[in-house]
Amino acid sequence: MKNSIFVLAVCIFTTGAILTGCNSSSQNADDAQKKVENAQNNVTEANKNLDKANEEYLADIDNYRKEADAKAAANDKIITDLKARVNIQKKETREDYNKKIAELEQKNAEMKKKMDDYKAQGKENWENFKGDFNHSMDDLGKAFNDLSDNKGK
Repeated sequence: MKNSIFVLAVCIFTTGAILTGCNSSSQNADDAQKKVENAQNNVTEANKNLDKANEEYLADIDNYRKEADAKAAANDKIITDLKARVNIQKKETREDYNKKIAELEQKNAEMKKKMDDYKAQGKENWENFKGDFNHSMDDLGKAFNDLSDNKGK
């Protein structure tokens, strides 16, 4: 009788272990399915965020190009004004004045070309380019101001 109780207990324990194992593998499959779905949702969300960031990046480039074009056009107007003032310069300084105007005109044209030639190459490269371009445009603006302030001298 002890033997039969022991065999019966072993059978019940084995059956319970098998049923519990089946249940947990079903739960593991459900958990795995949920993890896959969560991962897919995360990828979808990340792609949306990436698309939005790329749109903002390209819009920033486009807006900056427009601003740079406006600055270059303003510089062209200043150049035209400076050229008109050449005749009021002293004869001794007229040649030097014309050289400076030509240099500024060349630098302005180079800046336009640099902006036109820029290709989107990543946000970090864009930030570096924009910083360098701003610095160069500021220097060019100072040179225009210096030439305008020193007219006739």
